[in-house]
Amino acid sequence: MFSGFNKDSIKFLQDMQKNNNKIWFENNRERYEKAILEPNKAYVEEMGEHLQVFVPSIKANPKVSGSLFKIYRDIRFSKDKTPMKSKIGILFWQGESHRMQSSCFYMHYDVNEVFYASGVRSFKTPLLKAYREYIKCERNRNSLHDIIQKLKKKGYSFPQAHYKRYPDGFDKDDENIYLCLFNSMYAYKIFSIDEVFFTEKVVDRAFNLYDDMFELQQWVYELTLTVKED
Repeated sequence: MFSGFNKDSIKFLQDMQKNNNKIWFENNRERYEKAILEPNKAYVEEMGEHLQVFVPSIKANPKVSGSLFKIYRDIRFSKDKTPMKSKIGILFWQGESHRMQSSCFYMHYDVNEVFYASGVRSFKTPLLKAYREYIKCERNRNSLHDIIQKLKKKGYSFPQAHYKRYPDGFDKDDENIYLCLFNSMYAYKIFSIDEVFFTEKVVDRAFNLYDDMFELQQWVYELTLTVKED
């Protein structure tokens, strides 16, 4: 039964920032499991039931490498070489692709903030190719632009365009040409850690945010169905 995130989770992350090494973590593993892992699992189960209202097939797996991310960082692919992550991530995804290339509802928290998002954080090559092909269709391109504008008016943010040059096959005079410069597509909103975070009301907050972003999540999901693996 989820009743809010554990108040010791933030103190644990603060302590870990000062002691970011495997020995300290292993000596404090029991505290990690109680302060972070247990409430996160309960949140996944509770939030997953809520999200089934939107997406009956949503994947809410309360396991590490499922909806929960490993706390150990893969330093082979990271500029940050500290062994433990400073952010605790939780993901709910739709589709049969890898969870990171599937349209999702996402959140992470650190010592200061809670980050809520929906979409896909980074397109790998097959999804990038599919995205560019998908938005060549005027209906798809215009519907995405309209969704973005509606969410911006509600206070949501989007990533910056990644590319400087327009790829081949696009009309440079099209009013929504900017969309082809992205290598991801997601909306997000950030909250400071507050008392709501430590109560069951955090589920209602997340649900309302995901409700706002549902149209974008579904647009991205429809996109993922067009991916052709190399």
